[in-house]
Amino acid sequence: MFTGIVEKTARVVAIEKENSNYHFTLSVDFADELAIDQSMAHDGCCLTIVSIDKERQQYVVTAMDETMLKTNLGTWHVGSEVNVERAMRMDGRFDGHIVQGHVDQTARCVRVEDCNGSWRYYFEYDYSPEKKNITVPKGSITINGVSLTVVDSAPGSFSVSIIPYTHEVTNFHNFTEGTVVNIEFDVFGKYVQRLMDAYMVQLQK
Repeated sequence: MFTGIVEKTARVVAIEKENSNYHFTLSVDFADELAIDQSMAHDGCCLTIVSIDKERQQYVVTAMDETMLKTNLGTWHVGSEVNVERAMRMDGRFDGHIVQGHVDQTARCVRVEDCNGSWRYYFEYDYSPEKKNITVPKGSITINGVSLTVVDSAPGSFSVSIIPYTHEVTNFHNFTEGTVVNIEFDVFGKYVQRLMDAYMVQLQK
């Protein structure tokens, strides 16, 4: 479980393919604090640490086919800047919102606006009435692991605004038109939708 408050950005330093799996080696300045089998969010995708090189401040995570298909990890290359967050602590303040690290799908940045002190980002994604993958105005959305509030909302599109701090410390400053990002819809919204679907099924019986 995560909060969507990015701790740092890590750099991809190596990529190795083994059968259908991909092993990503990343560098971050707190790698010596990590532990094997620990979960960490990478651009909002929960991955397990499988090895650590504390002297080099590097670690390795593995992604399987399903993860590669549903996330933007296939766009990573050596040098990619990745938002990272360790699992949520239960002994402090809870900032952000509840993030599972289970990427629902990807979205594509279609426009970036410089709003003279903030930035507005517009995204489009594959919308399906069956999946009911919608955003809600003023609701929560996770983009590349960053907890944000939805501004504009429509089926298949939404926008968010960010402050200079977020622009600086996350990989949002790399986003341009066409950038593919990971999105996770609000977990509470997903559960409410499931309950409503079950209720409507019962009414039709």
